[in-house]
Amino acid sequence: MSAASVTLVAAATAPHPVNGIALTVVIVIFVAVAILGFVAARWRITPEERGLKSLDQWGLGGRGFGSWITWFLLGGDLYTAYTFIAVPAAMWSTGALSGFFAVPYTVVLYPIVFLLMGRLWSVSHRHGYVTPADFVGGRYGSKALSTAIAVTGIVATMPYIALQLVGIKSVLTVLGVGGGTNALTQDLPLIIAFVVLAAYTYTAGLRAPAVIAVVKDLLIYIAIIVAIIWLPAQFGGWGQIFDAASAKMAATNPATGKPVGSVIPDAGSFNAYWTLALGSAMALFMYPHSITGVLATKSRNTIRRNAVVLPIYSLMLGFLALLGYVAIKAGTKPIGLDGKINPQLVVPQLFLDNFPSWFAGVALAAIAVGALVPAAIMSIAASNLFTRNIYRDLFRPNATPTQEAKVSKLVSLVVKLGALLFVIVMDQSAAINMQLLGGVWILQTFPAIVAGLYTRWFHRWALLIGWATGIVYGTAAAYGVVNPVTHAHFGGSIAPIPFTNIPIYIAITAFVINALVSVVFTLIFRALNVPDRRDSTTPSDYGADEHDPKVVATSETVNELPV
Repeated sequence: MSAASVTLVAAATAPHPVNGIALTVVIVIFVAVAILGFVAARWRITPEERGLKSLDQWGLGGRGFGSWITWFLLGGDLYTAYTFIAVPAAMWSTGALSGFFAVPYTVVLYPIVFLLMGRLWSVSHRHGYVTPADFVGGRYGSKALSTAIAVTGIVATMPYIALQLVGIKSVLTVLGVGGGTNALTQDLPLIIAFVVLAAYTYTAGLRAPAVIAVVKDLLIYIAIIVAIIWLPAQFGGWGQIFDAASAKMAATNPATGKPVGSVIPDAGSFNAYWTLALGSAMALFMYPHSITGVLATKSRNTIRRNAVVLPIYSLMLGFLALLGYVAIKAGTKPIGLDGKINPQLVVPQLFLDNFPSWFAGVALAAIAVGALVPAAIMSIAASNLFTRNIYRDLFRPNATPTQEAKVSKLVSLVVKLGALLFVIVMDQSAAINMQLLGGVWILQTFPAIVAGLYTRWFHRWALLIGWATGIVYGTAAAYGVVNPVTHAHFGGSIAPIPFTNIPIYIAITAFVINALVSVVFTLIFRALNVPDRRDSTTPSDYGADEHDPKVVATSETVNELPV
């Protein structure tokens, strides 16, 4: 039986009525994209490189992506399916504080990319670094610190991958697929999508999401441009849309006794808003999947050119966020499989309710494909971290490039399987909470990575102590945030600064504590003359470009890093 037939059978018992036309469009586009993923295994491959027998070829696409491919790849990497689901869902639920912060944070993001990522690309090009932990290990000469960076990246990425599958599940739900009481029929379509994703990622590596990202981004742009023009015209214009949103946000939430939210951030939420935007911008390019997209480019100027033009996506994101308010005016009812309101279904349901079935299918396919691209890149990035900075550094220091590629391919399957089990076995809110916590954790790698791009002043042990302090504080503070409705811990990412009543993004507080501890302990270790390790990089490495010669790795600089 074909995947399409199985999907249609599974839909028979779904509580949502099956929209056959939209479902058919989604299946056709999904199959076409899957074929592209497998074909990508031969894209820009010489006969000698077939089989992708090194991490440079499998995990970084041969380090040869130009400006156009990089633009689509980074756009597909950073603007995930969960972005398209969660941002308007937050706007629909509680307004601007929890949703619209994503727009200024992506505006702040690209100057950071312009300043930092060119230097990281250069030093990685010179030394053959595949992961940010490779760079940290080479810069500070410490396996302990590089292992901490690698573990943080892997753990923070896992729930992020799971949320991409949540995005696919949202699309399947509104299409009427995956319902019923039988566990197999509920999750079979998601399992099929996982198997396809795992297969083409294993076969083609980073080339697969790079090719698919072009299709995904074009579909997303078409869907949002049409929606932002057509829908306001159907519901009386933006004035009436904002009036409806204001009325909903001004209503009292019975669980808290406070207003549901606000259309724009009020004075009491300014600090939370700007720190959430700033912290998110600082954290995004610390995620290993973002850095993987950067290191796959062919030159440092490719990154800088993209940092200039990628803000176009921020305009699209602003329009997308406003669809949450459009859904309020449209009276969209996002009902989940359990019969309860599920805000994550707002955008898929909005398209299905207000567009012809064929176009709704295109929009929903864009969201589903939008999950495949980042999920593939994230699994590749996590597996590269494991292979280079745990398997090789700690267990097989003499591993060959072919052995590294084999291990990374297998680990990518394990990572995706773990994410799938996370979505199937655990409550969806657990994945959301873990992703919020992942943002707190990944920001704690910022001092070691970013400071290392400019200075060698920090002591390796001070950075490790600062990292541990930030992780412990951030985790404890996030645990202390209780959801007012479900009373569950890890209920949000905003908490007061210690000893004050000023609420800000927890990751920022943890980062400041991390940085202060790193500075203080560096001064202490310097005063005590605690010896430091050799820096494998030189000042000229940080300005190298594509035609500059690479440093030949030696066992002293790579395979035998001291603790």
